[in-house]
Amino acid sequence: MKIWDVTVVGEIYIDHVMSGFETWPKPGEEVASDHYMREIGGGCAITACGLSRLGKSVNLVGVIGNEDAPWLERRLADFGVTDQALRRVSGPTGVTLSVSTREDRSFFTHIGVNHRLSNELLAPETLVTLTRARHVHFAMPLPRALAAMILPALTEAGCTSSLDVGYQPAWLTDETNYATCQTVDYLLPNEQEAALLSGGETPADFFAFARKLRMRSGILKLGARGAMSDVDGVTIAVSPPKVVAIDSTGSGDAFDAGFIDALLEGANEEERLRRACICGALSTRVPGALGGLPNREELWSIYEKTYGS
Repeated sequence: MKIWDVTVVGEIYIDHVMSGFETWPKPGEEVASDHYMREIGGGCAITACGLSRLGKSVNLVGVIGNEDAPWLERRLADFGVTDQALRRVSGPTGVTLSVSTREDRSFFTHIGVNHRLSNELLAPETLVTLTRARHVHFAMPLPRALAAMILPALTEAGCTSSLDVGYQPAWLTDETNYATCQTVDYLLPNEQEAALLSGGETPADFFAFARKLRMRSGILKLGARGAMSDVDGVTIAVSPPKVVAIDSTGSGDAFDAGFIDALLEGANEEERLRRACICGALSTRVPGALGGLPNREELWSIYEKTYGS
């Protein structure tokens, strides 16, 4: 029996976002800014919140620290994300410090209790939880052994699956993970990640690699240039709506939410990419990864303005 539309799996972080710095300090120097916010982060949380904003029932699987649990649970509740599958343990939740000037941005990350996530996914009850969703999205570099155990079980249970590894060079250049790329229903890399995976430099190189590997899908996120996909040798290219981008943090994860939302509604490939591009673009309008996520009404309003009814 399916309980949720989507279960999202991955590492959860508390993001401390500091922006507006005029210059990057030299060693021993200090610079100051009035722009600071704390937000729940990690690709899985962003995608989960994006899907919930679009009206999907969403369950989140991850590991968080006991001390931070009350705040994290309240923040997820603000978006309507179910947190009953979160594992609460002793130790610090993962933390990311994002520091940006007008020209550049850098991240400092402490992984915290996220190192326990793989063990959590090995638990039999976790696999049962995953199979109770129509779709399971992994926002993490899924270890090959786990993928070999989980992905076939999801297919057997009638669940579709997607994977956004993120910028993980060790995973993307390890040929043992090709089998995971072949098994998952939808792999969702950006241009840089696709280049590492395929060893090529262009979208055509990646799509040729995907066909050679007989991947179930060929999808490529191109940031401000939109997205492309390759279906049976036919390339589809979609441009995003025009927005004034303030902060691109999490835009790829918002793209994933729009894509999965459209997939679950039976949309064709071009519409999936269009709706994904809208969600990715709108997420960049404000600082932080969650404040710009669109609801359903806004998604369709922008869709009609950008692509027609």
